[in-house]
Amino acid sequence: MSYFTDAGLADLDARLDRWVAEDVGAVVLAGGVPGRFITHFDADEVLTSQRAMDPITAPERGGVAQALTLRLHDLPFPVIAALNGDAMGWGFELALAADVRVGEWGDHRHGLIEVRLGIVPGAGGLTRMARLVGTGAALLHGLSATPLSPQEAYELGLVEALAVGAAVAHAERMATMPRTAVAMAKRLVHRGAGLSLRAALEQGSECAFRAKLGADSAPALEAYLQVPPEHRRVWLQADPVGGVDPV
Repeated sequence: MSYFTDAGLADLDARLDRWVAEDVGAVVLAGGVPGRFITHFDADEVLTSQRAMDPITAPERGGVAQALTLRLHDLPFPVIAALNGDAMGWGFELALAADVRVGEWGDHRHGLIEVRLGIVPGAGGLTRMARLVGTGAALLHGLSATPLSPQEAYELGLVEALAVGAAVAHAERMATMPRTAVAMAKRLVHRGAGLSLRAALEQGSECAFRAKLGADSAPALEAYLQVPPEHRRVWLQADPVGGVDPV
């Protein structure tokens, strides 16, 4: 059923360490079971931990998942969630923490269904949903715990595209971009989301400055300047990794 577990949290955290050490250019997260991204967290584990909880240590377990989602924001490379099937509960929380969500047409369901089970999303799912689609929409879907079809999630703005087969192509294109600029663009968006406009603009100026300090910044500008002006629009549109442009 592709349920997630506490062991899965530790495994994904270790994978993030490895991907950072390997200096990967981009990551695509997808489910390994046909028709399922991550159905939701293992309810047996949730209930077992709930029965063993005490008011002092109870928040610690949720903090592990929350810290993992925050790590995705801080990674210097993009993370794309390829929703190749059901993604509910923790599965959708993980997808919402990714930089981009690419779904696919099909008989799949997405959403935060925790309230129906007597619990609440603990890794920031409702908060991220509200920032994507607004408070009212987040409350409507979060409080009713109604799973959405891929098309409904796309129309609401929770999924950016419905072409899961293009997720790798998107990642490959992003991975060819100057690394420092990509890392600073991610920082600008994620850290600026909760700031006032003035503070966000100040951070944007800092990120823009840091991007220019990257060793790959000047070479990228020089490569563009070598293209004849009348061909620059075509150059910008072209797929830098070859094949079909996913945009």
